[in-house]
Amino acid sequence: MRELTQRLAAWLMLATPRGRYGALFAAGLASALAMPPIDFFPVLFLTLPILVWAVDATAADPDRRWLSAVFHGMLPGWWFGFGYFLAGLWWIGNALLVEAELFAWAIPLAVIALPAALAIFWGLASLGCALLWRDGLGRIGVLTFMLAGAEYLRGTLFTGFPWNTIGYATMPVPIAMQSASLVGLYGITLLAIPAFSLPLTLLADRSSGSRIRAVAFLAVFSLIAGHLGYGAYRLSVSPETLPEPDIRVRLVQPNIDQRQKFDPSGAEDIVAGYIDLSKESDLDNIRYVIWPESAFPFLLTERADVLSAIADLLPASTQLITGAMRAEPGSADEPYGRVYNSVYLVDSNGEIIQAADKVHLVPFGEYLPFQPWLEAVGLEQLTRIRGGFEPGVERRLLQAETHHPFIPLICYEIIFPSEIRPPDNDQQPSWILNLTNDAWFGHTPGPYQHFRFAQIRGVEEGLPVARVANTGISGVSDAFGRVAAKIDFGERGIADVDLPGKSAATFYSLHRDFPFFLLLALAACFFPFRRRD
Repeated sequence: MRELTQRLAAWLMLATPRGRYGALFAAGLASALAMPPIDFFPVLFLTLPILVWAVDATAADPDRRWLSAVFHGMLPGWWFGFGYFLAGLWWIGNALLVEAELFAWAIPLAVIALPAALAIFWGLASLGCALLWRDGLGRIGVLTFMLAGAEYLRGTLFTGFPWNTIGYATMPVPIAMQSASLVGLYGITLLAIPAFSLPLTLLADRSSGSRIRAVAFLAVFSLIAGHLGYGAYRLSVSPETLPEPDIRVRLVQPNIDQRQKFDPSGAEDIVAGYIDLSKESDLDNIRYVIWPESAFPFLLTERADVLSAIADLLPASTQLITGAMRAEPGSADEPYGRVYNSVYLVDSNGEIIQAADKVHLVPFGEYLPFQPWLEAVGLEQLTRIRGGFEPGVERRLLQAETHHPFIPLICYEIIFPSEIRPPDNDQQPSWILNLTNDAWFGHTPGPYQHFRFAQIRGVEEGLPVARVANTGISGVSDAFGRVAAKIDFGERGIADVDLPGKSAATFYSLHRDFPFFLLLALAACFFPFRRRD
């Protein structure tokens, strides 16, 4: 095994640039297998060392002008990242096929340009590596610092897009999710990089002595054992999560085709479908009936007949939570008014008693950057709302006056670890609500990845998550990521479940990304400062 890894490392060192970049692209493609629904995380034990050896080759050839050195320093990470994001995010293009006659021209932008842009973060990470790279195992500290920092920036800058962050590969099942309650997604990502990179790098390293290799192997083993051991311990001391008193929810997954969902001519059938599903069984013990994001192809506030039908559906003790568009009238400089992607809380009288707006909108899906100029040349976002959606002013709790307030997150808002808690720290949620419409992406990896990310947000925060998607996957997971109820993708149906209770406040929920930055500083301590021989 050691001889084989040494030969692979030597080949990458001696390969032509075309061969090396081809190997990096293939390694990036293969790395996407670590994400849901495949979850083949062992592939990263092979692919991340390929990135290490490719940077070895780049750093070994410093005789270039500075501009050329920057370009070649970025290429290893960019090619690896391009393959990774291409294989992991190709399904976004499926959203453009819903109205292919209007948006098919943009498929190359979603399938190729987006991965190419995201790969720039990995390219900058490899550039930073090339500048600080030295012989020996200390270079893994450089890789850890640079790549973990790049993943954090990818999830933060330019509205952020932390989809398929590397750390998710280490959390395929609840026992492996619990460390997120300590250090969060980015902390897990930082720890995952050396765990995946070191073993084969150690085998191929000719300069490190047997004692150094033994210590490094022990460190990797301890890291993995600690990750799983803490998970086993945390689950063992909380074998069952007690349900919240008097909170039984009914998840309603209508499985409406995306083309039909926004067709006003089918509005009556859509509403009838929701009503029929919601009353399939007795509602007397249900606290909340939950419908998915953007449930109606109209403004609910303008349809007294639909609100009346909802009132007829709900018993006195039951309320409806539903996604819906919310509109405010326009002004002189806003001729189309303001439209929000919102969550409504409707009582048994058919009255909308509370609402919360989506704060973090999807670029090009719900709004266009530089909207007036792009609309002037005929472009529009996927939702085809003139002027686009407006972002909510702030994230807010619903049912804040009760003993079980919840925080609503619409669609991909739940993939952002930093956006779960409301700004008012005096009152915290008892559970997380996630409404989404993954019908845009069809039966692809997207809905499976989205569901996994929601589970992990709950573990980070120590809160249960109730998730309702139009076509799936809908479900409830507890504060430890264990699934209490689930409606699989493509199914039409309901699920009744007692909402699990929250856990004690997690270390991550109290300190946010401070553990990540502390680990990042620790990784910098392992930088190799001696010169390359």
